[in-house]
Amino acid sequence: MSGYELAQIGGPDEWRGHYGGFDVARSRDGRRIVDRELAMQYIGLSANALEPGEEAGYWHAHSRIEEVYVFLDGRGQMGLDDDVVEVGAGTVVRVAQGVWRTWRARPDSPGELRWLCIRAGGDQLPDRPDDSSLNPGKPMPWA
Repeated sequence: MSGYELAQIGGPDEWRGHYGGFDVARSRDGRRIVDRELAMQYIGLSANALEPGEEAGYWHAHSRIEEVYVFLDGRGQMGLDDDVVEVGAGTVVRVAQGVWRTWRARPDSPGELRWLCIRAGGDQLPDRPDDSSLNPGKPMPWA
């Protein structure tokens, strides 16, 4: 048995065609919960797309989970507690536990706001990975 899995989520321009969520109330077009398709144990991943002017429609906060939002296309805004920040292609937002968050695609966005949301919890990460090992004798598979 292999220790990896593969899922094809399509390019960002295809994400709007997905429909999903963690529960019925928060399911919508443009959301795919990838960690429901793969046996992820410590991290979660969703692929998201909102049409210009569309918004999440709710606030939420996590008590144990930290999230990183990686914006790939479009223009939008995130509400983070009492702040509103502008987001777009190349913006990465880390949101700590206990921070209230929501988001929207700006009405004047040139296209869909597209992003990945990566969720993780558990132990604090070390300054650098301390559990890896090198195998310099193993040949590259594409040689």
